Amino acid sequence: MTIHLRRTDENVDEIEAVASQLGRRVGVAGLLPHLNRQAELARVPGRAVEWGWTWQPSDVRNRRWWPQGITTSADADDPAVTAGSRLVVVSWYAHEVDGQHHGSRITVVDLDTLRYRHVLLVEPVVDRHGRARLRPVQVHAGGLVWWGPYLHVAGTRRGLVSCRLDDLVRVDDVEDALGYRYVLPVRFAYRAEHDDDTEEMRYSFCSLDRGADPPQLLAGEYAHGSDQTRRIAHFPLDPETHLLSTTEDGRCSALQLHDSGLGQMQGAAVVGDTYYVTSSRGRFRHGTLYVGRPGRFRGFPGALPIGPEDIAYWPELDLLWSVTEHPGRRFVFAMRRGTVDMG
Repeated sequence: MTIHLRRTDENVDEIEAVASQLGRRVGVAGLLPHLNRQAELARVPGRAVEWGWTWQPSDVRNRRWWPQGITTSADADDPAVTAGSRLVVVSWYAHEVDGQHHGSRITVVDLDTLRYRHVLLVEPVVDRHGRARLRPVQVHAGGLVWWGPYLHVAGTRRGLVSCRLDDLVRVDDVEDALGYRYVLPVRFAYRAEHDDDTEEMRYSFCSLDRGADPPQLLAGEYAHGSDQTRRIAHFPLDPETHLLSTTEDGRCSALQLHDSGLGQMQGAAVVGDTYYVTSSRGRFRHGTLYVGRPGRFRGFPGALPIGPEDIAYWPELDLLWSVTEHPGRRFVFAMRRGTVDMG
């Protein structure tokens, strides 16, 4: 009785067509000199918050795009991929506006300068005449795992969609990419599957669990109401490939499946054997941080700002990072792990 993820074929030819016809591959190193927006340090509300920043005003107020997932270059653990920089990456999903749905995007932030740039997530498509085009990725993007050269994005009932950061493309004509100069194509997906006696999993968020050796991918469910499951799952990762460990037919089965998560979980990170879970409480009340293990959590109301989302851990800094979503109240913030229990 468990859940599974099955890897699809790679979009190698389609990505090559996009790179050759619509622009060129630049990777993260080629993006960093062109970060075109400036975040600002801000006083972030919440008893557990140590420091944080807010986006530039147009992004704080934007009602099309909503921040969701977060990861850092500490998860990547590969200076060649990060170009030696300290980076934070945030995912956003788009509400439909004027009949248009722009899908999902990521934002790459240089932690030392707080300069940042948005990158559109795209599905590469080649028509029967060999012409390449870009289609927005329609996922909620509620969580991110950056491990090695890969960025895995939570796709709710779809499972995960995965990109290789070397594939990041600078497009020649922004009209090909909904006005974005930089796009990141999806290389493959991990489609959600489940046993007949197990309810379908919702991949609402994900993170890299470094408490395991080798690290594992953690995924969990947002639940609003008592009739929805609120599970937390752990999947094996292959330290050689930086991908999920799969059988010959591409299947990866959960190593653990806890059914005693929390309502309104937005993200979970594991340090050692301790889980740190963010939980939202609507548009007007501060979020709650839970610390402990599935079935044995201690809650700290008011520890987080209004509208907390995903959470990630930066081991070398001993910081937990999270992000908030509501227009006018959008922050990225850090919490000192050793003090978040506020005991």
